[in-house]
Amino acid sequence: MHRFIVLAVLFGNCVTTSSTKLSHSSHSAYDKYYVTYIWHNRLYFYTAGFLALAFWVLLKVFLKKDVNSSILKVREEDEHCDKRAEVHVSGVKIFFGSQTGTAKGFAKELSEDLRSLDITAEVIDMKEYDPDDRLADECNSKCVCVFLVATYTDGQPTDNAEWFCKWLEEASTDFRYGKTYLKGLRYAVFGLGNSLYATHYNTVGRNVDKWLWMLSASRVLTRGEGDCNVAKSVNGSVQADFLAWKLKFLKRLESLSRGDDDACCGKQKNGASCNKTGGQTVEEEATLDNNYSEAELLESSSDEDNSSPSPSVLDVEDLGSMMSSAKQISPNGGQVGRRSKNVPKKRHEEKEEERREMITPALREALNKQGYKLIGSHSGVKLCRWTKSMLRGRGGCYKHTFYGIQSHRCMETTPSLACANKCVFCWRHHTNPVGTEWRWKMDPAEKILQDALEKHQNMIRQFRGVPGVKLDRYEEGLTVQHCALSLVGEPIMYPEINRFVRLLHSQRISSFLVTNAQFPDEIRSLEPVTQLYVSVDASTKDSLKKIDRPLFKDFWTRFLDSLKALAEKRQRTVYRLTLVKAWNVEEMTAYSELIALGQPDFVEVKGVTYCGESSASSLTMANVPWHQEVVAFVQQLVDMLPDYQIACEHEHSNCLLIAHNKFKVDGEWHTWIDYERFQDLSRAHHESGGLHVFSSSDYMAPTPHWALFGARQQGFDPVETRFQRRNKGKDVSGC
Repeated sequence: MHRFIVLAVLFGNCVTTSSTKLSHSSHSAYDKYYVTYIWHNRLYFYTAGFLALAFWVLLKVFLKKDVNSSILKVREEDEHCDKRAEVHVSGVKIFFGSQTGTAKGFAKELSEDLRSLDITAEVIDMKEYDPDDRLADECNSKCVCVFLVATYTDGQPTDNAEWFCKWLEEASTDFRYGKTYLKGLRYAVFGLGNSLYATHYNTVGRNVDKWLWMLSASRVLTRGEGDCNVAKSVNGSVQADFLAWKLKFLKRLESLSRGDDDACCGKQKNGASCNKTGGQTVEEEATLDNNYSEAELLESSSDEDNSSPSPSVLDVEDLGSMMSSAKQISPNGGQVGRRSKNVPKKRHEEKEEERREMITPALREALNKQGYKLIGSHSGVKLCRWTKSMLRGRGGCYKHTFYGIQSHRCMETTPSLACANKCVFCWRHHTNPVGTEWRWKMDPAEKILQDALEKHQNMIRQFRGVPGVKLDRYEEGLTVQHCALSLVGEPIMYPEINRFVRLLHSQRISSFLVTNAQFPDEIRSLEPVTQLYVSVDASTKDSLKKIDRPLFKDFWTRFLDSLKALAEKRQRTVYRLTLVKAWNVEEMTAYSELIALGQPDFVEVKGVTYCGESSASSLTMANVPWHQEVVAFVQQLVDMLPDYQIACEHEHSNCLLIAHNKFKVDGEWHTWIDYERFQDLSRAHHESGGLHVFSSSDYMAPTPHWALFGARQQGFDPVETRFQRRNKGKDVSGC
């Protein structure tokens, strides 16, 4: 630039000098022409100079911009390094609300997985956490809070989560806390429930998710829902449902740790959920409950998860009150379609190979620990303690006293581990599955019986050579003579129950079948069994719901209809009353009305057996009545039943038998069974196609004196040897 200025100055001087010389002297024609040419074209020279100057200015501007860009790039890299060094997730706090221990187990499992990833994790029992004092502190702690909550009876929280949920519900609607009370809190919810309880399915998990959102907490992952109903679980079991959700949570946590978008805000319309995929936001239409308010419509659910294809056919009854417009992802990952509103209520056309097994791996492990010998995918057999007792000559169970069975030759089994109730006194601690109809893979009756006999005999063989076991009893025990279909679950649910009973009778094995009075149609269609039991655990609608916790909404109607169906049976029928002190021992008049309705041949009244502490039940030893209390109850009940009397007693099992007067022949009780006679009558009935009918009076047998009520032996067979446990003042260990 400096050179350009110098040349311009020289050019100007040259022009000035030339002009001066022209005025004083003459020049050559060439010089005159040169100067004249420059003068006349001076505009072009000036333009060229200005263009050169502009080019120089622009060049300087671009050079300066490149330098600034380099500086900014270096600064951004430094800031990015600082950002990566910043801690976005300081840890994870896992809150659990658990009744049976499943949610607690999930919490520990998630904690171990997080620690293996070098992420701090803390497992917190909701009962030991005060949300009023501490939950707001989590808004600034950079922790992610995970809530694993189960839904208990009637859609209520579990015992340990009751106060936490109560506080959260009140805070979400209390103006004193404000709508932004938990702003900054990052959370994820996984609920545990059972879709068979349609009206209360995962209520607690959904409510916790909703209440947190109403307080402006930020949802980092779509709510997960685990279904204990194997037939309807998205992934096959509640454990598999949790595993699928856990993997998504860990992936999401990894994204948060990198400083990616912190939250799935959950504020999309129509309950859309927010999933991050490659920096893109994908909205999914959530499955919503019509019972929710408008505020609840903003919550999200994992039911519509697009990583697992939905079944091509969906039951309306499984949707409950859910919207039928939920989207369905095709199995091949193709276009998204809407589920049709015109879907069948029953999937009778469902192929057998599409059904799932009743026993999940986790359930199989739990039942094996309890001593069950599982058969196929839905059956089981177990050795009764009275079988072991009679092998040693130490006495039989109350069925031996009341009906003359040989306890060491009795096989306790079931073709269906599933049940339609979750009774508070269930001695299986609710490890068995539940269901209202058969929706699992089904094993043939022949296989179930064959495997049951084989496994039972193998358990008997383990007593060979055991001190105290009588050799003759051992040899007899290898041949099963009685089958108690009362192990666990609801045997009458098994679709081939009639064939199973016929197979038993074909091998001259008697059948004692127990049902929970929730399947009246199946009771009516049941072929003759040796003795049919109906459990009558309460006498009023409210107490039955409280004690049995049935799955059916119309449980009371089903209960009464089952008793009516029992009255139509011609073979031996029995009411089984289980007395639970402070629960059902004061409903005397109602019990007498139920007995008049079903007109059973016998009524067994037994004090509840306490099988140890269980998180699934509030039952304690205080609820177990003494034998004297059971006797007093039975005596008062019989006074209200003109056609019945107390016949037998088994003090060891805390049990009494009320019998209809027709079994008292010539002043002697005939409560025992002529088993050979029954087998002959049953075969004749089957061979005649049901034309040959028989009644309970056709195969009754005299009752021995030691089994009668008031006898000195109190129901203990005198040929047996009473065994007194050490350090026991009184033997009350009957079952």
